[in-house]
Amino acid sequence: MPVFARVALPFVLLLLSACATRPANNAQGRQDALDEPAIAALYASVDAAAEAYRAALQQLAGDDPAQGNAGVAEATAQLRDAVNRCVAASGCDVTRVVSVYDALLQERAQALDAQSESFAVLPSEQITAGEGPMQEQSPLVADVPESERSVALLNGRNLSDIIAMKGPVKASLNEWLTWLRPNLITAWENYQYMRYLMWPEYEKAGLPEALLFGILAKESGGRVHAVSRAGASGPLQFMYSTGLRYGLGQVSGFDTRFDPQLSARANVRYLNDRFAELNHNLELALAAYNGGEGRVARLYRSSGNKDFWSSRVYGNLPPETRDYVPMVLAAAWLFLHPEQYGLQFPDVNSKPATLVLQQPSSINELAICLGNAGNRDGWFRPMRNLNPRYEAHTVIAAGTELRAPEVVLPLYRDRCMNDAIAAQAKEIASASRVQASKATLAAYTVRSGDTLAAIARKHRCGNPRTLAQANAIRGPKYLIRPGQKLSLSMCRGA
Repeated sequence: MPVFARVALPFVLLLLSACATRPANNAQGRQDALDEPAIAALYASVDAAAEAYRAALQQLAGDDPAQGNAGVAEATAQLRDAVNRCVAASGCDVTRVVSVYDALLQERAQALDAQSESFAVLPSEQITAGEGPMQEQSPLVADVPESERSVALLNGRNLSDIIAMKGPVKASLNEWLTWLRPNLITAWENYQYMRYLMWPEYEKAGLPEALLFGILAKESGGRVHAVSRAGASGPLQFMYSTGLRYGLGQVSGFDTRFDPQLSARANVRYLNDRFAELNHNLELALAAYNGGEGRVARLYRSSGNKDFWSSRVYGNLPPETRDYVPMVLAAAWLFLHPEQYGLQFPDVNSKPATLVLQQPSSINELAICLGNAGNRDGWFRPMRNLNPRYEAHTVIAAGTELRAPEVVLPLYRDRCMNDAIAAQAKEIASASRVQASKATLAAYTVRSGDTLAAIARKHRCGNPRTLAQANAIRGPKYLIRPGQKLSLSMCRGA
């Protein structure tokens, strides 16, 4: 059972709270000033709190997590006091505190292993939106006002209230904990291997990891190459036009919507834009992500700025969106509180490494020769997810560096460098069913309403892009027209 350390280090929220509770100016129209020795002492207290936090992190990641959590809480209280004093006094450089925060973020990522950390926030009564120079002085906190409510909602009292009062979220918990439990656990496992690529994008923006997992679990289940019927693609399912607006697109023939790190970065930007537009309402931002920002913005304005659960908003959303939002919230909640529901996420040895191919190979060949030692389901999905630029069947040149879990390296040495095992994997991976199906699957005539994805699914053609490549259909939209003839020679048949 992974350890979810309740790390109470929401520095950005702490700073905003301090700005919101800034003492009123004195009669001269300025704040109380500190002399240089006093400011130096204050800076020293910030540094001391940071060192205490580093020491607590070592305990948290080691053999004494209880003492580590206590040390984290004490160090956070010390830092909170120092921040409040700095914000309240002129002459104190608040950005200096932000630099401490930035350094600790880096050290925290190194100190905690991939299963020991989840996002935690201050008690809800301590989280207060504020205005002040912080938002202009540091890009680290530029988006926090928009994301602050989502942090509180996901790890504070608000989400508990929603689960208690809102039937759709409880119904979603029911689905995740019954027939969709295997899907949720698989999404967790897939995410663990990509976590080091995706989570830092959320962490830098002050967004909770639980939200990232909730979206990933509902959108793709952690399958990087997922493509929906509507053409949404990648682990976080961006439509092509939306992806373009947020920095995703074709780069040297590769659709970067399939890149886990870049898609997480685009997702952060999208959500923060919606938070700013929709009164910092997480549910509405998620509804926009699924149902279209234009539709949700119109409903929000026409309802008199009501929230997602208002009948004037909720009742006018498509059924898919009404289902989507509570499913994301429920998955995020389970990410934070698995033990409350008897949910056991498996330990995943996901430490990243670089695998240098010693001989030409495809992802399929690697999956076959590696076997499934160390991973119940084998290594196809982790290797495919971590190296999205390569099609599974494409032979990759010797000397190519691939991302891989560290545990794969000895398996590659012992099995894939074994001539007999490697030859067997190559033979199996290159086998084809073309001869068995050529007579009945020579061609298909496109009909009105057909999509490439639907045709590929019906005729068992594998990835729709494989069918597109065989018929010289260009991405990213992969458009087809009624009457067009498609070769199905690579397909297995309905």
